[in-house]
Amino acid sequence: MLIILTVSTLLLTVFTLGLALGVFVLARQIGVLHERLAPIGVQPVLSGLQAGQALPQVTARTLADAPVAIGGASAAGRAMMLMFVSADCPVCKRALPVARAVAQEHGLDLVLIGEGDVAALSAMAQRTPLGGVPLLVSMELLLLMQIGRLPTLVVLDARGVITARDVASSRREIESLVATLPQARPAQMKETSHVAV
Repeated sequence: MLIILTVSTLLLTVFTLGLALGVFVLARQIGVLHERLAPIGVQPVLSGLQAGQALPQVTARTLADAPVAIGGASAAGRAMMLMFVSADCPVCKRALPVARAVAQEHGLDLVLIGEGDVAALSAMAQRTPLGGVPLLVSMELLLLMQIGRLPTLVVLDARGVITARDVASSRREIESLVATLPQARPAQMKETSHVAV
């Protein structure tokens, strides 16, 4: 009887230690997933073109190798929002529909600038509904802007001058970047004056 009790106690101890190890591994994995999916928040921009500087006209290429001019004065007189993305960025995929909606609400042209392997970007474009938003590849733009974290948004006014650039993953962060545009300020002032009256 003592042998059975000893063996069962030993087996219970081994199972308990195994269960504790399993809980530790799962808790660690949940922590890793939490960090990957957490909002990025506002990040400092350390290099590249900054707000107030004009983006020179650069010829980028679509995935189908068609040339597209980015920067300089807009022929249509519209402001533009550049969103730097990569195929392996889960935050970029979550932020894209929000950026597209904000751009549409404010009458901005949204352009995606892909970073990384062209084949991976093509696969991303096929998997992710872009909703007519062009996905361009331009090493020159990446070098000019010195993008460090993704998704980075760059807002250009109709003259091609950068009004804001920052890492943005939520609607509030994207809206705050768009609010730096000259035409965005009068609309906000009108809303404020209506509230005050």
